[in-house]
Amino acid sequence: MSQEEKERIVIPDENGDEHLFDELFKFTVDETGKSYILVTPVGDIDDDSEEEVEVFAFRYEDREGEDNDIALFAVETDQEWEMVEEMLNTFSAEEEE
Repeated sequence: MSQEEKERIVIPDENGDEHLFDELFKFTVDETGKSYILVTPVGDIDDDSEEEVEVFAFRYEDREGEDNDIALFAVETDQEWEMVEEMLNTFSAEEEE
């Protein structure tokens, strides 16, 4: 089983330490025009493992003039979290097929 190449992004934490993440997927909500990205820490996904993997969600905006550079923002409202969880559940169901 070949594993497709995932996009990887570096996200600094509050201490400025950089961490590498695999991109699960991105999506944009038509009603609000806001875009979201879901990522997992590199090394957490093991295709043979049934363990839960930690998933992080951020709202993002493309930065003008920067190559593939995005600005990340915390998901803050319950409404946003519910939508992100719904998208993750849909994505997970598709992955299992």
